[in-house]
Amino acid sequence: MAMARTLIPVVGFVAASGSGKTTLVKKLVPVLRERGLRIGYLKHAHHTFDLDRPGKDSHGVREAGASQTLLASRHRWALQVENPSEAAEPSLPDLMTHFDMTALDLILVEGFKHETIAKIEVYRHARGGALLYPEDPDIVAVATDGSLPAGHPPRLDLNDPAAVADFIELRLSEWGSEIGKVG
Repeated sequence: MAMARTLIPVVGFVAASGSGKTTLVKKLVPVLRERGLRIGYLKHAHHTFDLDRPGKDSHGVREAGASQTLLASRHRWALQVENPSEAAEPSLPDLMTHFDMTALDLILVEGFKHETIAKIEVYRHARGGALLYPEDPDIVAVATDGSLPAGHPPRLDLNDPAAVADFIELRLSEWGSEIGKVG
């Protein structure tokens, strides 16, 4: 089978844990959907997670050693794949190949701050800490609830998801990433 290449705009959201990345994304997705965009979402988890619960058949079979478990209903399906304990973190490009590119217009990525993709930094002044953008040339804007020092990338109002959506929509064509897809 040949590998087809698909260009899908990808934008990441990066920040220290607890800064509000997920909160912003949850507010942003409905705004982008209302504008006609089909959204994919990929979140990096720093811990073990389960899509199913102990006591459920699929959980028991996975715990018994199944390396892939597909959960399905008429409303949704999810594939959970076990990585060997010594395996490296899955790469962002490899993970994105699992999306159905024909059904998406944009992929929002949360975490993966070391990847070379366009990123919006989320910064809450009350939380403090160092800003990431001075050390990361891939940060294209900062969504914040306060001011920024001189020389910063574009400042977006963290509490105005429509303004963040405007910024993203204006730059969609700049953020196309080649994503391999079996086709």
